[in-house]
Amino acid sequence: MAEGAFIRDVASFEGREVEIRGWVYNSRSSGRIHFLILRDGTGFMQAVAVQGQLPDRAFQAAGFAPQEAAVVARGLVRADRRAPGGYELELRDLEVLQGSPGYPLTLKEHGVEFLMDHRHLWIRSPRQHALLRVRAELIAACRDFLDSDGFTLVDAPILTPAAAEGTTTLFEIRYFDRSAYLTQSGQLYNEAAAMAFGKVYCYGPTFRAEKSKTRRHLIEFWMIEPEMAYCDLEQCLEVEERMVSAVVARVVERRRPELAVLGRDVSKLEKIRPPFPRISYDEAVEMLQRAGHSIKWGDDFGAPDESYISQQFDLPVFVLRYPAACKAFYMQPDPARPEVVLGADLLAPEGYGEIIGGGQRIHDLELLQARIREHGLNEANYGWYLDLRRYGSVPHSGFGLGIERTLAWMAGLEHIREAIPFPRLLHRIYP
Repeated sequence: MAEGAFIRDVASFEGREVEIRGWVYNSRSSGRIHFLILRDGTGFMQAVAVQGQLPDRAFQAAGFAPQEAAVVARGLVRADRRAPGGYELELRDLEVLQGSPGYPLTLKEHGVEFLMDHRHLWIRSPRQHALLRVRAELIAACRDFLDSDGFTLVDAPILTPAAAEGTTTLFEIRYFDRSAYLTQSGQLYNEAAAMAFGKVYCYGPTFRAEKSKTRRHLIEFWMIEPEMAYCDLEQCLEVEERMVSAVVARVVERRRPELAVLGRDVSKLEKIRPPFPRISYDEAVEMLQRAGHSIKWGDDFGAPDESYISQQFDLPVFVLRYPAACKAFYMQPDPARPEVVLGADLLAPEGYGEIIGGGQRIHDLELLQARIREHGLNEANYGWYLDLRRYGSVPHSGFGLGIERTLAWMAGLEHIREAIPFPRLLHRIYP
């Protein structure tokens, strides 16, 4: 009797009969032989149906099974270096559970908008399949690093009463008889959790109502956000370096076949080890001005600016001490130079730009109240947040790593829309 198996495990079943439950990715026929590429969610494998080696009905089914037909395939596993994955299945039986006539995504080239309209089907393809496996590994690596480094997962709410970043990028919704907002970040709640647990992180979706249409912007994206009590900027940067280096190393180690499917040059990722280079905001502005960028001191960097800076380095690069005016209200001013903050962005190399933003938070009550007023925010909405400065306040720091931007860099993507299963873009909320 055939043993149930997943395609990823077929090497351990060589010479034995197995049952694979999956779908037909592609097929071709050559008279008395049919060749099918099967997929089961764990990988892709060639199956061969030779007339006379399986019942006539099964041989006929193999010849007519359309792309994405759901099938149960039974056969003998044998090594074949020419086959995808190095093994193929000599079919002894094939059962078609459901055909799929008129499947819209053929193996020919399709336009981007067509593929995005059919994203629910596009994720079945080898490239998208590989990409989303890398994403899963990236997320698991981040969480495992933090879990093993003494951090506690504390979930932050999705619905919030106030802004964490700029008020112009909030999605407002009705919350019974008042307004509420989709979260921009779990950071403020993370700060409360850090005062309870010391080192914490949250992981979840965040939303920005930015009318940006670039290859690096999503309306809904996912962040992992660590926050640490008794932690200054320097200590925060050290955690960032270790985490990014560990995560990249793990993805390269465990997802090398998927990175090969994506055509990624892993030699560039294998160089990612601390320490990372550091430049000040001042130095970055000078670098951009020398290159002809129209930027002046006090401006925030746009995507072309970040891309240029990151192209000058083989490793991720920290840009430190941005002007207070272009950062969030909670950022701690540099005591030696109050017009800049104790914060840093981490820019990925190869032109990918910012993947982490973070730094030290204001821990003084009066200063935080002043910043809230300067930013035109309603202090009443931040009463609980101000309490954190009234009761046992200490210097603390944290950062947020954007999953999609990090994946785009690690996978070598041209556009961030492929870095999430179902992207939400300025003009797209379907499917």
